[in-house]
Amino acid sequence: MYNIYNTISELDIPNGHTKRMNCPNCGGYKTFTVTNNMGSLLWNCYKASCGVKGSNRVRLSVDDIRAGFTGAEEYAADTFELPSYVVSRSGGVYMDRWCARWGLDAEELGLMYDVKEDRVVFPVVHDGDIVDATGRALGKRLPKWKRYGNSGLPYAHGHGNVAVVVEDCVSAAVVGCGFLVGVAVLGTSLAETHKRYLSQFSTAIVALDPDALPKTLAMAKELRGYVDNVQVLRLNDDLKYCNEADMTNLTSIAKKGE
Repeated sequence: MYNIYNTISELDIPNGHTKRMNCPNCGGYKTFTVTNNMGSLLWNCYKASCGVKGSNRVRLSVDDIRAGFTGAEEYAADTFELPSYVVSRSGGVYMDRWCARWGLDAEELGLMYDVKEDRVVFPVVHDGDIVDATGRALGKRLPKWKRYGNSGLPYAHGHGNVAVVVEDCVSAAVVGCGFLVGVAVLGTSLAETHKRYLSQFSTAIVALDPDALPKTLAMAKELRGYVDNVQVLRLNDDLKYCNEADMTNLTSIAKKGE
């Protein structure tokens, strides 16, 4: 193993690039790959009789970090426009009732209203610009959740260094306070843009709905190549319902990772 660390330490691999080479452990021809993935060097030998693998954190340059976030989100900032029928908060009594049900402050969250489809709209903000949005139907319209753009970025609310990864915007808005940032991936799978976004946090707590435990564990495993400290919160109920035991456990885990 020392030989592998010694070999990898001498490599200069830019962020997002992969180098294929002879395996320093078994000598297999071009069976060993090393990838720099947002500051994580991931290596693996594909020869069945060897199978050596591992990872190590490396320091990213400012240019690497900037480059990691170019693409979908920057493109979206230049091109995305909300439809004309999505307006500043004016959903009337039904939107007010819906927000009150979840304890959401529409003004604080910058929520908007889709006049055409009767949806509460959560803006996805990046560097002060609305680069995307997702809307939740107030009635029985399908789909229940609608994405208005294609930035690939998650919806996030809060300021801090601990991310709480959830499925939907309501849960993200509910938990995003203090040093916690609610990050809604809008589903139970991680896109590359989600992983890159989450790499800025010191800790990520994966807290998907109770019926998605296998997805929760799989997501946590994926994130360990991007975030130094990844924890799993096993829920009794969806976080947006603020189950007392769940919120107590969340606070306990989060304080350890702060």
